[in-house]
Amino acid sequence: MIRNADIARILQELVDLLIMAEGSKQAFRVRAYEKAISAVETLPAEAADMSASELEKVPGIGKSTASKIREYVDTGSVSRVVELRKRFPAEMMELTRIPGLGPKTVVMLRDQLGVASVDQLRQAIADDALQSLPGMGEKSQQKIATAIERLGLHGKDRRTPIADALPIAEMVVDALGTLEAVRRVQYCGSLRRFRATIADIDIVVASNSPRQVMVEFVAMPLVEEVIGQGDTKTSVLTATGLQIDVRVVKPSQFGAAILYFTGSKQHNIELRQRAIERGLLLNEYGLEDPETGKVEASRTETAIYKRLGLDFISPELREGIGEIAAAGSASLPDLVAAEDLRGDLHVHSTWSGDGRSPLDDMVRAAAGQGLEYIAMTEHGEDLAINGLSREQIAAERRELERLRAEYPQLQILSGSELNISPEGGVDYDPDFLASFDWCVASVHTYFDLDEARQTDRIIKAIQNPAVSAIGHFTGRRIGHRPGIEVNARAVFEAAADTGTAMEINGHLHRLDVPADQLLLARDIPGVKFVISTDSHHTTEFRNLHWGAHNARRGWVERSSVINTMPFAELMSFVNAKRT
Repeated sequence: MIRNADIARILQELVDLLIMAEGSKQAFRVRAYEKAISAVETLPAEAADMSASELEKVPGIGKSTASKIREYVDTGSVSRVVELRKRFPAEMMELTRIPGLGPKTVVMLRDQLGVASVDQLRQAIADDALQSLPGMGEKSQQKIATAIERLGLHGKDRRTPIADALPIAEMVVDALGTLEAVRRVQYCGSLRRFRATIADIDIVVASNSPRQVMVEFVAMPLVEEVIGQGDTKTSVLTATGLQIDVRVVKPSQFGAAILYFTGSKQHNIELRQRAIERGLLLNEYGLEDPETGKVEASRTETAIYKRLGLDFISPELREGIGEIAAAGSASLPDLVAAEDLRGDLHVHSTWSGDGRSPLDDMVRAAAGQGLEYIAMTEHGEDLAINGLSREQIAAERRELERLRAEYPQLQILSGSELNISPEGGVDYDPDFLASFDWCVASVHTYFDLDEARQTDRIIKAIQNPAVSAIGHFTGRRIGHRPGIEVNARAVFEAAADTGTAMEINGHLHRLDVPADQLLLARDIPGVKFVISTDSHHTTEFRNLHWGAHNARRGWVERSSVINTMPFAELMSFVNAKRT
């Protein structure tokens, strides 16, 4: 069964390939398919059950797109995508993840230098060959080389951004979960630990009919190549070269299997050592007594941890950095969870130039999520194209007043996402800033400043009484743009001193503050965080869940997150800084 997520995935691949072919993200066909993706993602019914004429009646889906959707549903592929894959293979598409390499430059690299992969690009840089191209000098070449290293696009251990891997894993899990032969199914590995990038996707299935599971798996539309197939393990590649491994175990072994294949390697080593110290053996099939052969625990992870004298350890913590000792002494952190979050304080609409859903739809979606409060934070006036003037803000505030009457159960704040200048200034004058209920300030420009200047500009923004939070701290785009160089500890200390929250941006392309920097805050008293979606579309409120996962990976406790507070308490926090 082809689902809407499958269709959205193939249309997104078509968009990416068309950008290469057209040389621009603004091409008419690109924009048309982007609208269609949004339409498919929000369809209440399955597009696969609709005829071409029915699809054409859906706003955002034109005749050409409808025919391609039907082609994919009926044949399992789209001829235009197959054609473009031949022109722009996955290794060449990977080059577009490097800052400074747009589609036209990537095509020029191939046509003039024969460079069509990251490895070939690294060799061309080593040979100083890039400087022979128009617009490329020594400085540009060095920036590209640095970006390759910082993005991890080198060597054999290349990794896929979580934003690309997670939807695919969810599709496979959902599809396998509908099979009658499947009792339980879970994606594991670094994806379950919620690392920002992953090497491949590991999926564990509990079933007594493994062969049936494997037959259904290899028949999925996303499978481009089967590289190994057996009754208990099958490995495939997607069109982008991402490997997916599916393992089938007996239902009684499921807990041990997902524990083992979730990892990390160091976590598993420490668990096995703890088992040995208790005269037991732990592997992917269970925890057993080697003398009697009795399986002590295997069906659930909780049972295995308990038998080893440990509290349950959340998957995000399993990195071998002290979590087992903490679990053994009942001192694991009281981690924040998505269910604890009462509101979202970073939300955009079409009032911002990059918003994709109207204000009414965003507020309706927030209310539908059961949120108690939101802040509409359109971009500040200093951001070219997307920013709002004072007059536009006044007009949006009139709309917010109307919406407050329509949604009395939802507290709606008038906010702004301010831009932090290289000197640490922000948009608007102090009097106008004071009229906002909530302001988040973010770095949107000048990503190449050195660490001292980046740190200084953010601390100066923190010291502004109108700034309630610092947004997407490093400015990274996972797999596409490395974060700025900044002294995180100094920024956290300034935030704690001034009562400014640090945003944990839940967008899968960001997950910013990064988890390794969140760990630095554990020994800084008073640091507060806010988990936000940075939503630009009604479908993105789910980012609260991803933000919570990232916070948990950084050992962030519930008490440190301000949007777990009731509304009155939240506003007391905000106003304490202002006064």
